Amino acid sequence: MQRLLSDLKFAFRQLSKSPGFTATAVLMLAFGIGATTAIFSIVEGVLLRPLPFPDSSQLVVLSDRIQGVDFGGNSEAGVTVPDIRAYTRDTRAFAALGGYQNSGYELSGTGEPAQVSAARLTAGVFAALAVAPHLGRVFTSEETEHSQQVAVLSYATWKTRFHGDNQILNTKILLDRKPYVVIGVMPRNFEFPLNSGQLNRTELWVPLSFGPGELTTGAASNWSYQMVGRLKSGISASQAQSDTQRVAQEIMRNFPADIASLRISTVVRSLQEETVEQSRPLLRTLFLAVAVVLLIACANLAGLMLVRAIRKQREVAVRLALGANTAALLRQTLLESLVLSVSGGMLGLALAGLALRIGKNLLPESLPRVSEIALNWQVAGFALLLAVTTGLLCGIAPAFAALRTNVNGTLKEGGRSGSTGGGHARLRATLVVAEIAIALVLLSASGLLLRSFEKMRAVDLGFRPQHVTTAVYSLPRKQYSTQPAVDAFNKELLRRLRDLPGAQDAGLTSFLPATNNNNNQTFVAEGYVAPKGEGMNLATAAQVVGDYLPAMGIPLLRGRFFTDADKAGAQLVLIVNRKLAQHYWPNQDPIGKRLRIGTQEMKTPWMTIVGEVADIKLSSPDEPTKEEYYLPVDQLQEVFGSLASPDNLNGNGGYIVLRSTFPPEQMENALRAAVRAIDPQLPLTQVQTMEQAVSESEAPRRFNTVLISSFAFAAVLLAVLGIYSVIAFSVASREQEMAIRMALGSQRSGIMRLILISGAKLAAVGCVLGLVGATANSALLRSLIFGVSPFDPVVLTLAAAAVLLLAVIASTLPALRAASIDPMQALRGE
Repeated sequence: MQRLLSDLKFAFRQLSKSPGFTATAVLMLAFGIGATTAIFSIVEGVLLRPLPFPDSSQLVVLSDRIQGVDFGGNSEAGVTVPDIRAYTRDTRAFAALGGYQNSGYELSGTGEPAQVSAARLTAGVFAALAVAPHLGRVFTSEETEHSQQVAVLSYATWKTRFHGDNQILNTKILLDRKPYVVIGVMPRNFEFPLNSGQLNRTELWVPLSFGPGELTTGAASNWSYQMVGRLKSGISASQAQSDTQRVAQEIMRNFPADIASLRISTVVRSLQEETVEQSRPLLRTLFLAVAVVLLIACANLAGLMLVRAIRKQREVAVRLALGANTAALLRQTLLESLVLSVSGGMLGLALAGLALRIGKNLLPESLPRVSEIALNWQVAGFALLLAVTTGLLCGIAPAFAALRTNVNGTLKEGGRSGSTGGGHARLRATLVVAEIAIALVLLSASGLLLRSFEKMRAVDLGFRPQHVTTAVYSLPRKQYSTQPAVDAFNKELLRRLRDLPGAQDAGLTSFLPATNNNNNQTFVAEGYVAPKGEGMNLATAAQVVGDYLPAMGIPLLRGRFFTDADKAGAQLVLIVNRKLAQHYWPNQDPIGKRLRIGTQEMKTPWMTIVGEVADIKLSSPDEPTKEEYYLPVDQLQEVFGSLASPDNLNGNGGYIVLRSTFPPEQMENALRAAVRAIDPQLPLTQVQTMEQAVSESEAPRRFNTVLISSFAFAAVLLAVLGIYSVIAFSVASREQEMAIRMALGSQRSGIMRLILISGAKLAAVGCVLGLVGATANSALLRSLIFGVSPFDPVVLTLAAAAVLLLAVIASTLPALRAASIDPMQALRGE
């Protein structure tokens, strides 16, 4: 231990003699380790860390797949109310199983009314998650079955909206203006459902008590619920799937006549997999990109350490001649490298913490478990391990280079600074070539992502988002308990919006583009014969009130928009988009054609197409367009025929859309005022411009592009610094050679050209290898780019040219220094 401490002091003393070298090495490693640690903390928080529930590996989700229906993604449809009852009652593989549904409520009775995200749960969900409440209790099966109005609050809601009141239990709050009794508060880290992002976190939970509308025959075809369960000890997910499939057979036997032809199969899979599956490709790519930056930083440090070892060859030769132990020299060299890397690691950990504090709010909303991302002991341990590994790897080559010093040869050379040996030069050149190749791979990826983002921004959205203001509203059922009350509110709201100064068009809709919602509906197209194996007809259905289509700037291609005459009791009508019309009536005029909701067996009335509009982008601009149709809310009860429930309320919530001549930001307060004038208590959420909504839909691709481009810039900068250091050291070590060349008649321009060519050669070899690497990287990038080939010649050519140009620029300063050598002075020194 005494020897180690002595060697450590010696290492610090040696490094303090070269402050420039030490600062450069520590800062370079701090950047590489800090960036890697920050990205690893995201990977660890989202992908690697177990879910925050006891024995979370036993938690699974259960859902149906409907044969012949493609819902996109993993094609899972969710479950129905009859499913929840049957799976809960008849399966044997689960220790606990429950159903849930995301919801939203107007929370009032304390402070300003607010619209909050909530979830309706059966008691089996809390039993499956097995998390004890912070205060009070969770609701029971009896409270769920008997529709008891009780609520459990999230820790954040208890703290922010109720000021952490320890007397909160048994107090009443108003949800949609109905009284609910608070019976519990969940712990700080409890979150369920595990929704993506930070804006949709659930604030409270209420019992999933099925109302009359959820128990009708039509409920058997409403797959808008989910289930989560805890497997019994020793039961695997595949065994549970066999168990649920047995119950699914019984469910299908009890299907109502209008869906008797449907076939379902069950899917049981890990809740962890369900939560992170969409994020895994992005995080994998980011971690690979930042690892590349760290690799280049390590190569640079190894090069600097090698140069340092070469410059200390005479000192090492003297120490070896005096009988120094080679093991001691090896240990001291490795300790120097470790001191640098651990110092860089500690600084990098601080930088990672700062980056997370600043950048956490910039993460895309598509990322789940954002609240769990933090610098914990696992992340700190990773940073320390990374620092030690980096120090050892970067110190090995210089250490052995020092030990291979030819004592006699070095001492005979005295103070001369001629060539330092072909082996060392080749090693330094190899490191730089590798840096350039890796940087070019990252720069090419960055170029492809930038072009993809540019292509995405140029996509025709199908609507005009400029000068459009939007907001979300939801009418509380207690106040608006009948369809006439809902209709009266909507009518008065649209009247007031149209009377606003600058207002052009106003409408309401159940489905707004760029909000990433999903509302697929099966339908039957009159006269259409599906090709074999095509599956069921499926399209996105939007329910509208007023002038929604003109307000969104969606072009009318044929026919007409909805009018006030399209009301209950009139001819049932709808408007379709171009993609749907071309699929079912190719090269025909769709006006006058008919379709109806549901399947062939369902008793629903025919609707007549009165308009055809342009296709629009329903989610992100880089997603393909989908088939879509629009229905007037006034006719919905008739449109759904036997599927409709008598207590359904149509148009009691959704999106408000207002087009005006004024900047849309200026219309936000006017929109709020129009709502308050009708109902002073009704809160609005997501009040924003349509351009902001579109920008948020582009956020994941923007995040990818900015982050990987930042890493690419850093990688290229480090690679350029590597070229500079190699060329600069080469010039310094060949000073006498340059002096002799000039003494024998070489021009200064020739010397300068010689140095520039040596730098360009290294860059050219690195670029060739980098282009090969970029080609091999195409499979990884294919899922992240849009509208661009991974082999785009423009991007690859520009990336290679940029690296070559930067390499020549990096070689210019050493070349100028070489050309300015005074031959007489240099040779006199020799």
